[in-house]
Amino acid sequence: MVLPCELNVLDQVSELASSRKERTISREISFSGSGLFSGIQVNMNLKPAKVGSGIVFQRIDLPGKPVIPAHVDYICGTPRCTILAKDKAIIQSVEHILSALAAFDIDNLVIELDGPEVPVGDGSALPFVELLQKIEIQEQGSTISYYHLPRPIYWADGNVQLIAIPSKVLQYSYTLTYPGHPLLNAQFHTLVMNSERYIEEIAPCRTFSLYEEILPLLEKGIIKGGTLSNGVVIKGVEILNPDGLRFANEMVRHKMLDLIGDLSLMGIRVVAHFIAIRSGHFSNTELAKRVLACIKGANN
Repeated sequence: MVLPCELNVLDQVSELASSRKERTISREISFSGSGLFSGIQVNMNLKPAKVGSGIVFQRIDLPGKPVIPAHVDYICGTPRCTILAKDKAIIQSVEHILSALAAFDIDNLVIELDGPEVPVGDGSALPFVELLQKIEIQEQGSTISYYHLPRPIYWADGNVQLIAIPSKVLQYSYTLTYPGHPLLNAQFHTLVMNSERYIEEIAPCRTFSLYEEILPLLEKGIIKGGTLSNGVVIKGVEILNPDGLRFANEMVRHKMLDLIGDLSLMGIRVVAHFIAIRSGHFSNTELAKRVLACIKGANN
């Protein structure tokens, strides 16, 4: 049963302990590839943006070139990925690029796309990290503050559980469990966030699926762009990818990658220890909504 959001979860927000200058990229950079679900070839341009504009996606292939903010208010679905929409414009699979941007503390950016889905690359955030490493990240004239939670915020539904607890550092912990599965019975990873650790431990970790789950989706054309070059496929105790795994617990690390990207849709910087058990895009974004709503309520 889903736990309701209590109005008094946060009586107040503690004083902001730290702040920094807002950040954007120094120049435009581009990336191209196919979408995992659509199979459509998409060109993506990352462009610097002005102070206070946040991160936005822009569908330059549609009339009027509509803009969709990277914010929980614009989530329209979470079917194996996170989808944003505004009016009739949608953008699918936003979580991997947003995860990389969060790791680099990029606040303001325009992400132009000439198709409906962010390119999947190799199924991880590494292609986006490598793209960002080619340029400078620039500080801007305005200051951004960090919010700290004075008490926990929960979300739970059955065996899926998430909690944000007060912390002096930004930390993520994830427990993945497929009871009885020979490889996924239990995996755990935790990360105190900084860009160096993210690049080393999280960014290379690819999306994954069980063979029994992915085969019907491929046969029905739901995943038109899926191959062993952009995701890990597990059949029993066998990894079907010729190159094997990048980490023994690559699967739980990818779940953390998704969690970081989904939580970035709060649109503010929250310092907490985010702990997830068996969560996915829906539950991740529901926690993001709850944290954001409680912080806003406490400030009004």
